[in-house]
Amino acid sequence: MTTTAALELVQLTKKYGAVTAVDAINLKIPAGSYCCLLGPSGCGKTSTLRMVAGHESATSGDILVGPKNVTDLPPAERNTAMMFQSYALFPHLSVIDNVAFALKMKGIVKAKRHAEAKKLLELVDMQAYAARLPAQLSGGQQQRVALARALITSPQILLLDEPLSALDPFLRLRMRAELKKLQRELGISFIHVTHGQDEAMALADIVVLMNGGRIEQQGSPREIFNHPKTEFTAKFIGGHNVIAIGDEIFAVREDRLKLRRPGEAVNGPSMAGTVSEVEYQGTYIRVAIVADGGADISAQLTDIQFDAASYAVGERVLATWDPAQASPLKTSSSVTVPSPEKAA
Repeated sequence: MTTTAALELVQLTKKYGAVTAVDAINLKIPAGSYCCLLGPSGCGKTSTLRMVAGHESATSGDILVGPKNVTDLPPAERNTAMMFQSYALFPHLSVIDNVAFALKMKGIVKAKRHAEAKKLLELVDMQAYAARLPAQLSGGQQQRVALARALITSPQILLLDEPLSALDPFLRLRMRAELKKLQRELGISFIHVTHGQDEAMALADIVVLMNGGRIEQQGSPREIFNHPKTEFTAKFIGGHNVIAIGDEIFAVREDRLKLRRPGEAVNGPSMAGTVSEVEYQGTYIRVAIVADGGADISAQLTDIQFDAASYAVGERVLATWDPAQASPLKTSSSVTVPSPEKAA
């Protein structure tokens, strides 16, 4: 098993002229973790990853891999490896020579570097394609080769920049499972940049949600989803209603919102509104409501719940919830709160 190391970022900052892309972030990622840096375009997640890799210089702050401060070291001396979004395979080299390329640059003889490359091709189930050129491979196969190439230097931390974004949805799900399996088998830290909530939730031990160059919230996927702390988190993660009542603002999960018809008994707080959409989503029915105050909220109902009530567009309803299942929210540190994005 490859050795692993913790990653620590201390007041890490990146400025491009007058623009601050990463704003003095502090982050500790334990050794052997799968961490997803999540957020919308321009939030600073890719700049953070590139600084860790050494492909961007830090304006200020420190990057520690294990006990070693690597802030000013070149990429090859950081004990990290990066897998790029485009895979960046050499088109004129065979699969095995692509994987072995870093060892060739170190002056390792062909027989030895090919032996090491074969081991990694077996790990990613690509040994049968060793003699092919990248153009003769599918997108998923190219991704496996890029993974093997990144791993050949035995990094302590593997950095992945939106590695699934170029794949079709079916292959993306399959490769997602394989990435998690590979990380478990290797036991090293994976730091994975994505703007897809579903991807981060499925893969990560630790989700780090970024917004405007800062860390908005971090924690396990369940912590982030069940206990969003800010309005930005609740809206970006999706599946939540952000509800303001008086001076208080809080999040209620869409599957915890209950619907009643006017005049029916309601336990707990409620909002009156009009059904604006009914969408069948397979495992649930989404009922969208425009509340009387103008807010858009929605409820996820099971088939049984919906069939028992059959809510229709234009119908008046009361939305109610258990106060114990509402998460109080702070306003976000950054101004822009985009609509939830779908998984990449």
